[in-house]
Amino acid sequence: MLRAAREKGRVTHKGKSTRLTGDLSAETLQARRDWGPIFHILKENNFQPRISNTAKLSIINEGEIKSFTDKQMLRDFVTIMLALKELLKEGLNMERNNWYQPLQNHVTM
Repeated sequence: MLRAAREKGRVTHKGKSTRLTGDLSAETLQARRDWGPIFHILKENNFQPRISNTAKLSIINEGEIKSFTDKQMLRDFVTIMLALKELLKEGLNMERNNWYQPLQNHVTM
């Protein structure tokens, strides 16, 4: 019913506009509010965030859907991704600048 209401847009009953929403607990509503600022930042940066009915935040990162049940999980993910990007950046710069050279066989005369 909720999906049909969302697809249709406005629902009118007896001449009055009616809004249909899911019946969520106070805890779930508060958890969804807590994700608000993070949600907007992710949306502005095209991560396609979603908040599920269970107040899980989901984003699309490099074609993969990642879900987080709390801010600590998101914080851990971001920390790991930043550390990985720094490592890869160093490695890629080393290759680009020819800093990485395979071991060569030394010939003694």
